[in-house]
Amino acid sequence: MAKRYSYITGPDDSTFCDRVTERLNDGWELYGSPSLAYDSDTARMICGQAIVKDEGNEAS
Repeated sequence: MAKRYSYITGPDDSTFCDRVTERLNDGWELYGSPSLAYDSDTARMICGQAIVKDEGNEAS
């Protein structure tokens, strides 16, 4: 079975949480811990979360 990987990033706000929740509801799973970084240019926190999803092998 193939596994897809994606990394979601964005400001630490409800929109970021909604994006992660939408992916979880589409069958993705959290992979590891979330990360936070401070963006001094915009004076805000930026979140990141890795996610993975198992997918069947597709015939060529």
